[in-house]
Amino acid sequence: MDTINIGGVKLKGRVVLAPMSGITDAPFRRLAHRFGASMVVSEMVAGHDLANGRPDTLRRTLGRGDISPFVVQLAGREPQLMAHAARIAEDLGADIIDINMGCPAKKVTGGLSGSALMREPNRALGIVAAVRGAVCVPVTVKMRTGWNDQNRNAPVLARALEAEGIAMITVHGRTRAQFYKGKSDWSFIAHVKAAVSIPVIANGDVETFDDATGILGASGADGLMIGRGSQGRPWFPGAVARFIDSGQRDTGPRGPRLADLMAEHYENILSHYGIALGLRAARKHLGWYVERAGLEPSVARTWRAEFCQNDDANAVRAAIARFGNAAHNAAEAA
Repeated sequence: MDTINIGGVKLKGRVVLAPMSGITDAPFRRLAHRFGASMVVSEMVAGHDLANGRPDTLRRTLGRGDISPFVVQLAGREPQLMAHAARIAEDLGADIIDINMGCPAKKVTGGLSGSALMREPNRALGIVAAVRGAVCVPVTVKMRTGWNDQNRNAPVLARALEAEGIAMITVHGRTRAQFYKGKSDWSFIAHVKAAVSIPVIANGDVETFDDATGILGASGADGLMIGRGSQGRPWFPGAVARFIDSGQRDTGPRGPRLADLMAEHYENILSHYGIALGLRAARKHLGWYVERAGLEPSVARTWRAEFCQNDDANAVRAAIARFGNAAHNAAEAA
């Protein structure tokens, strides 16, 4: 089995679950970790919110003790504030601190954080220097290929980040201007890989086992990161890790086993957030499970409506139990 060494933290495999705001919370990360993802990353945490002790932000950093390595991703643009947040994350048990230089969302780039930092290399390096000086754990960066097609500076920035002591770089194969449109440019990531000697992780558009082979071949990266491809499939990163090692294609739980997983995930969400907030947080996940179950579109729409428009926690539990039969019939017909 190939391993990736991140500043002394060695991964068991080459597949990472991407940080996704509002998605890779502790319940989702625990499932992905249990199913064999080589590493899972917290949803993005605003450095200033963590430094100020906001309760909802602290909740995003849960996972110490049952997730290893425990990785917290921070976003922000003020070096000393980011350093303070990194110390807090380390005190909370983080084994690795990841710095977000790739988020394309307007609410993030509007504050000149996320992928906007790729337009300010000196500030990006200042943030890294401050964070590295504040913590003893490895520090990594997630970025895009650049701000737009005219400014694809990821290889140059990666080289400077390595010189500043970054332990690993993840590259999403789109510019910020693309958001999630078009196709992730896996081959461009190869330029980043050629520019540095630290591990490089390739990210973007991995939905199938063949995509995993394709992104590794085109990029030459040490590993790959799966984001949207894991929605409704927390087992998928682990399945891809095993596929890379053995060639085995595991389709994951189906039928009643899928309903059992949905029920477990649902209960964990309610426990994590409380009933009222948990009901809302669970809806997107239940909807993605339905979308991945292979149902006829009209049937899938009916199930999504039942899960996403119901405010009774027990009624949702009952619907999940019934869904197992529908998912089983879809699996048998496939």
